[in-house]
Amino acid sequence: MKKRQLVAPTSESNLKRIKKEDKGIKKKKEGRRVEKETNVDIIKSLNLLEDDHDGEGSDIDSPISNVAGSLQQNSDDNDSGLIEGSETEEDNEFSHSDQEDIRTNGGATSEDSVDLSSFDLHLQHNLSKEEIDNQKNLKFSWDVPVIGVSNCTWRGTGQNILKDFNINSCPGLKEKLYEHWMDVSKTSGGKDINSPKQKMFFSLCSSYRDILHCNKRPFYLKGLEDTSIMDAYIMHSLNHVFKTRDCVKKNDSKLARLDECADIERFRDQGFTRPKVLILLPFANVAYRVVKRLIQLTPLAYKVNVEHMDRFSAKFGGEEDKGDKENGEELENAYPQVSSKPYDHNLLLGGNNEDDFMIGIKFTRKTVKLFSDFHTSDFIIASPLCLLNKIEETECNKEKDVDFLSSIEVLIIDHADVMAMQNWSHVHTVIEHLNRLPSTLPRTDVMRIRRWYLDEQARFYRQTIILGFYSNPDINTSFNQQCSNYEGKVKLKCKYKGVMQKVLPKIQQVYVRFNVKSIVDADDERFNYFVTKVFPRINDSDQGGTMIFASSYLEFIRIRNFLKSQNASFCLFGEYMAKKDIFSARRLFTEGKRKIMLCTERAHFYHRFKNIRGVKNLIMYSHPERKEFYPES
Repeated sequence: MKKRQLVAPTSESNLKRIKKEDKGIKKKKEGRRVEKETNVDIIKSLNLLEDDHDGEGSDIDSPISNVAGSLQQNSDDNDSGLIEGSETEEDNEFSHSDQEDIRTNGGATSEDSVDLSSFDLHLQHNLSKEEIDNQKNLKFSWDVPVIGVSNCTWRGTGQNILKDFNINSCPGLKEKLYEHWMDVSKTSGGKDINSPKQKMFFSLCSSYRDILHCNKRPFYLKGLEDTSIMDAYIMHSLNHVFKTRDCVKKNDSKLARLDECADIERFRDQGFTRPKVLILLPFANVAYRVVKRLIQLTPLAYKVNVEHMDRFSAKFGGEEDKGDKENGEELENAYPQVSSKPYDHNLLLGGNNEDDFMIGIKFTRKTVKLFSDFHTSDFIIASPLCLLNKIEETECNKEKDVDFLSSIEVLIIDHADVMAMQNWSHVHTVIEHLNRLPSTLPRTDVMRIRRWYLDEQARFYRQTIILGFYSNPDINTSFNQQCSNYEGKVKLKCKYKGVMQKVLPKIQQVYVRFNVKSIVDADDERFNYFVTKVFPRINDSDQGGTMIFASSYLEFIRIRNFLKSQNASFCLFGEYMAKKDIFSARRLFTEGKRKIMLCTERAHFYHRFKNIRGVKNLIMYSHPERKEFYPES
């Protein structure tokens, strides 16, 4: 499949976006009372679908399906247990309160309101062939300093969406979500909560551009976690899910009043399946934190009941999470026992470090359903490994499918740097399988599916947000080649202080330069220099205790094969080795029975031995990606 990129949209979808949303707030407040009275009269005279509206993930009839003669529906998937077409007073009440708190209109057409939100402008944009073809000329053309962070700037393509940034607004956010967010922020604490930096990041999210933010302070480092970024993307995801539902419900109401011969093209508002937000996380304990925060940031009207919370805590939490605070603060006594591992290692890997997990989350009228069916969920939170396994299962078993990935509109990859320590190729494969045509007939009404889904252009409308503590070539490649949002891209550029000053002063550091003609030849030239200049000195020396550190597994394999060919005295310390084999290798190296120990960065990431006895010389074949590993070595 060719990877195509797109330029930012025309000025109608960018420059006027914020102004339209701000002007619409006053108009909405003035017209709410009249609109409410009118809507109540209309809805009472109609037979609407249940408020939960499983239209994208379940089988519920809509009026348009009778016109088009499309798919036969099955009432068994109706979550409320009501007869199709029936409605209770509770449904009506919830429907009105839900529609009234929209800060910017979530309707389907411009005739509903002159003031369209970024949600509407993004999804209703008609993508042209010229925009697709012009993606090859995409360049980062503007820079804006990050508020509160002197060493970082935002760089973006297309038009500068942060030029007229208003630090007092959260454009496009539903009012009920905004008010609850502010209430939670007051009790959560943290210096970055409700800060201009947080609102700037939320504005970037609501612009629906692809985002690369690789300076996010993780929770496992000492000090408070930068929860402001996590809160911003959670609120953006909730806003997207609720606005999608509002749009569907509003169009259901309009379709019920139309004649069978009426034009229904403007009411396309769905995808092939219901899931709209996919959040990729590395470990179950990280997913535990994100889901708990997501539930906390959900307004009370939407979470009267939270189903299967005990099951979720048992499967995703750990002993150390029982007393954890909901605001994301780190517990000083989370690991009171004496440990030889560093503090950050214990927080990240000391709890539930399962890396094969997946959970669906569904919002109904007043209930948050955990462990919902993936095809009828709103959120899917999973690890790359679990999704990869499901993708491979579909290749062996044709009865299984991953169609729940076909209509993802917001992809969030949090802790990307940790996933790079697992296997970034898993993430790459998952992204490649997003927004494909489903393998089975979609259960939603085909006449309600957006045109760009049917035209296989969904990947150009998908927003991808990549977050991490640092970036690397694999992450940059995925951002540059797999993120094809027509809105454009924004990435964070930072200047780092470095960690050289943290190395003990008595340790002598020697840097060796080798010449390369092209960056493409760098790996081969590095290996040739090692073979011709470095290894002969190690081999000729009678002294042992030499550790060779390789940052990537490919380098590890290449050096291992070379050492074997030279009959060198060496042992291995790799990430795929069993614990008993690792301890055996350490013993041989410590006792001097092996002159060389070959180690990988990922092995050090997972084990973090405080020290390995017997090391006299450390050769860094390539620098570690994680900066804290350099002074530790």
